[in-house]
Amino acid sequence: MTVDQMPTEEAVFDALRQVEDPELGMDVVEIGLVYGISFPKPGTVKVSYSLTSPACPAGPEITANMVNTVRALPGVETVEPELVWSPAWTPDRMSEDAKFILGIG
Repeated sequence: MTVDQMPTEEAVFDALRQVEDPELGMDVVEIGLVYGISFPKPGTVKVSYSLTSPACPAGPEITANMVNTVRALPGVETVEPELVWSPAWTPDRMSEDAKFILGIG
């Protein structure tokens, strides 16, 4: 596997726009849940993300959908989801469009 076969960070973010938070009805990128994308080794994509709260009932579904979506990209063999709580998610992480749709700020 060569680095040329791996998706770009932008391609991973674009793919993650297909993953929706079922409670908010918007994608995880617009909501600001995706904190970062990295490529620790060839064939592996690490997705650092958070949830709107530690008690988020959709957490397992969101995680599984992110892993399956990224794993479907050409060149990806392994997806390492990393759930992080620091910094804590706040509505400030949302895109301006998402804030508008939800009537925030």
